[in-house]
Amino acid sequence: MHTKETQNVMQVLNDYRCEGCRETQQQNGHNKEVRNVSDDDDADVCTFKPIGLIKTAFNEKRAVPRQASLATALLSRIDISPKTFNNPGHSLEGLNNFSHLWIIYYFHRNPNHAKAKVAPPRLGGERVGVFSTRSPHRPCPIGLSLVQLDRVEDSKVYFLGTDMVDGTPVLDIKPYIPQYDVPVNLKEAEFLNSREAPDGEETSLLDRNPATSKVQPMPNVAVPNWVLNSSSLNVIFNANAESQLQELQIEKVRIVAMNSIVDVLKADPRSVYLRTKYGSQIYTFQLGDHTVTCKFDDQNTTVTVLQVRDVINFEEGVGECSYSNE
Repeated sequence: MHTKETQNVMQVLNDYRCEGCRETQQQNGHNKEVRNVSDDDDADVCTFKPIGLIKTAFNEKRAVPRQASLATALLSRIDISPKTFNNPGHSLEGLNNFSHLWIIYYFHRNPNHAKAKVAPPRLGGERVGVFSTRSPHRPCPIGLSLVQLDRVEDSKVYFLGTDMVDGTPVLDIKPYIPQYDVPVNLKEAEFLNSREAPDGEETSLLDRNPATSKVQPMPNVAVPNWVLNSSSLNVIFNANAESQLQELQIEKVRIVAMNSIVDVLKADPRSVYLRTKYGSQIYTFQLGDHTVTCKFDDQNTTVTVLQVRDVINFEEGVGECSYSNE
């Protein structure tokens, strides 16, 4: 049995609860808490309750993009829980003044991963330290994604760029501020003459004195070559798949659906295990209210989309998060 399969079996056994125990846990509200440590570590526990859930086009982990920037056409949303605030919509006031957001969330579909080394897909099986990767398999399975804000409606946040599975619990939302989030060097005089604004009143140092402020790129910002050397597959639609896409009545939806399929496949969503053990293969994944079937040709670095079928009895409400047609 493969190591990953063994770990999954062990996780199922560790998480098993009889019906009575499960009901007791639900009554106590334990199932709503982000708690991912053993009982022996209770003294060091950090317990958080999610502020809401993410609705995406991916019901399963299969084919979920590894980075939000790889699927910028996919529209998803965050539903802020009414249990977090009496008026959850109030917590989002002013957010629509920003173009991008940081979303901090819990990898609820990944078991606690205690391995010090992991194998990123781009390294083809070679292992490196977990903290030098963005792998979701971490001792504290917390995700961080930079997404583009589409709109805010009441207690819902719609965004473009998806690398989360449907139902992901959200821990926090923060606005992306280039002056703080991009490594830069401000002239020392500018920094000393500036006043740090209180929380909630931040303003850009550049805005205070745009005529004289100078920003220089931070030197020595580096990443390993294996991160930069990413390959891209050529995605082809056969006649059958093209015909099925043509059945989508709204042209914008059809175009975005095709672009979303290309975004997912050109980055090769397969795991290293699948690529090395099975090579060129038939691959199926769900994207919104469609199931996509394709075939990889590793020798020619291409992937052919064979068919795009409707999902039967697809969960109501997820469809609006499938594609952006605006």
